[in-house]
Amino acid sequence: MDRPTDVLSFPMGDTDMKTGRLLLGDMVLNIPQAEAQGAEFGHGAAHEISYLTVHSVLHLLGYDHVDEGPMKKEMRGREKLIMARLEPKGIQTES
Repeated sequence: MDRPTDVLSFPMGDTDMKTGRLLLGDMVLNIPQAEAQGAEFGHGAAHEISYLTVHSVLHLLGYDHVDEGPMKKEMRGREKLIMARLEPKGIQTES
């Protein structure tokens, strides 16, 4: 990508030998970019960081949005569902 991005996801998919837990991978959040986007979209940095975290975890779980096909629709639906559960009552989530 030849421009700043808001979040990167690096899938791992390994198992921790001590605990048996699946290690999904790593994420890197660009906080200044998230702050700018939160201001631009009018919902603030905290909301944007929450959204980007959800977005990244979904990528680590195998969701993608490379085109306007069914995978993108499914990913966006999951994002909305999770964000609605995270948001306090009465606060709108991104569409």
